[in-house]
Amino acid sequence: MQGILDSINSPRDLKNLEFKDMSQLAAEIRQLLIKSVSECGGHLAANLGVVEISIVLHYIFNTPDDKIIWDVGHQSYVHKILTGRQEKMSSLRQFGGMSGFPRFDESSHDSFNTGHSSTSISAALGMAIARDIKGENHSVIAVIGDGALTGGMAFEALNHAGHESRDLLVILNDNEMSISRNVGAMSAYLNRLRTDPSYSRTKEEIEAALSRIPGIGPNIARAANRFKDTLKYFLVPGILFEELGFTYIGPVNGHSLEELKLVLSNARRMKGPILVHTITQKGKGYEPASNHPDVFHGIGPFDVRTGNTPQKAIKTYTEFFGDFLVQQAKEDKSIVAITAAMTSGTGLDEFSRTFPERFFDVGICEQHAVTMAAGMARQGLKPVVAIYSTFVQRAYDQIIHDVAMQNLPVVFAIDRAGLVGEDGPTHHGVFDLSFLRNVPNLTIMAPSNENELLDMLYTAFRINGPVAIRYPRGAGEGVKISAKRSILEPGKFKEISRGEKLAIVAIGRGVSIGREVMRVLAERGFNAMLVDARFIKPLDQESLLKLARNNYLVTIEDNCLAGGFGSALLEVLADNNIECELLRIGIADEFVEHGKVDLLFDYLNMDPESIADRIISRWPAILGKKEKWELLKFGET
Repeated sequence: MQGILDSINSPRDLKNLEFKDMSQLAAEIRQLLIKSVSECGGHLAANLGVVEISIVLHYIFNTPDDKIIWDVGHQSYVHKILTGRQEKMSSLRQFGGMSGFPRFDESSHDSFNTGHSSTSISAALGMAIARDIKGENHSVIAVIGDGALTGGMAFEALNHAGHESRDLLVILNDNEMSISRNVGAMSAYLNRLRTDPSYSRTKEEIEAALSRIPGIGPNIARAANRFKDTLKYFLVPGILFEELGFTYIGPVNGHSLEELKLVLSNARRMKGPILVHTITQKGKGYEPASNHPDVFHGIGPFDVRTGNTPQKAIKTYTEFFGDFLVQQAKEDKSIVAITAAMTSGTGLDEFSRTFPERFFDVGICEQHAVTMAAGMARQGLKPVVAIYSTFVQRAYDQIIHDVAMQNLPVVFAIDRAGLVGEDGPTHHGVFDLSFLRNVPNLTIMAPSNENELLDMLYTAFRINGPVAIRYPRGAGEGVKISAKRSILEPGKFKEISRGEKLAIVAIGRGVSIGREVMRVLAERGFNAMLVDARFIKPLDQESLLKLARNNYLVTIEDNCLAGGFGSALLEVLADNNIECELLRIGIADEFVEHGKVDLLFDYLNMDPESIADRIISRWPAILGKKEKWELLKFGET
């Protein structure tokens, strides 16, 4: 039996439907969302919450002429379904398939690429200004969640948009969640708007009632005005947005198609900046997602009947980090943990429960998180700031100015370093080595396995200065965990295996790739040396110079080549006037697409076979064995 959704190939088809059929359409979209994400993985809870908003937006407005900017963009699946990409849902987030975020190279209906939060209002204002300068006439709409609204950039944009007074519509999708449950004063303010019956009265009702009070003389009139302003702050909904220059409408039931149609139709005709505050439920229509919206924020394939995902065989780096931090905090009361709206994503759930007075979720405010940590460190605490690599980019100035310049002992636990897979170019953490290693006073480490991660954390608390430890998403190497922790000598390379004439010097996940490259080379008759650098800064210059005299070096990193680990080694060799044959393996000068990590490494020619081929094609003599080469070695294995 053909459903209503089967007839929707563009927003134009949607407008031809009877509005009474929209509820059935919403139900069919939810079924498709659940089916697609259960097979491909993705962001389910947020998309289930914006079904009705997405339908009514495309019913009222006319994309691609009208511009809709989805903040973060992980909640744009319904928008994609309604704009001709329904059949591509089976390829969602797969290599070569449809992105999980808006991409204007994927569809003209995607007006702006997004992936990081709190950017939509800035982009929308820019588009509204461009529209007015060019003399065009179309609507610009930013859809932002209450979690993204905690980001400082969103407030900067609201402030400027109110000042500009241009026609602009902001839809605040309020579901009380970002990835973790929202925190902070803005969350509490929105919660009062949701729950306090007095806020249901509109600005017009209050002002109309006050205008009927007769004024007797100028003093009484001034008093009445002051009384009106005071009363307005108590009773008028959305006064914060009103004071910023927006006309506030709401709260609105974000799952009522009729209410949304009425409100958005009216908002479209209004002039100036408008904010429509909608209340939605994350995960609506699928019980496992509505009961556990944090789990279903971003999830891998799962069983639709139960909501269960396959059990992981190996513990993740994130889990090892979280468990070890709890253990260390029990021994050291000066340790505190900070995250930016990612308690579960960074492995801090247990820490937040065990030490609630020492745990701080600051909302989507990476800049604030870092500078707050600097303040804590200045007063004798040992703050650990746990943030994904891609989001550390947003706090670069604070790392330099507030932490490193004062040489403060802040530990940066940089999760999701390197390629992260299906979330794609907005989320790959492939720039951190390059933008961090030029910061004075900062020690930078990257573990090749779980034991090294724990030793690096143990070491970090004993370094009197800032430390960054970057580690990949997902499972570790499955090594046996040592009972006793070791303090690592800063900058010291670790020899993994000895070999002949060729040394592979790798960092982080590059070490496991290097092991496989060694295996491939061994199958072809050559024995290479493997070195785990462990530190990006400082570097083990003594060992590097010793290795360089053997002529052939290969570096492997899951970071961009420009300014990365391999570049750091080249700088040392140049500074010491050492000529050496060096091949750098890493991320080329491009934004890497989405897909499973193994497929992306294949695409980048960073799989073991391809790397071995590159080594042999560059230096064919290493397989010739025309001379007897000494065994490469240094230090202790």
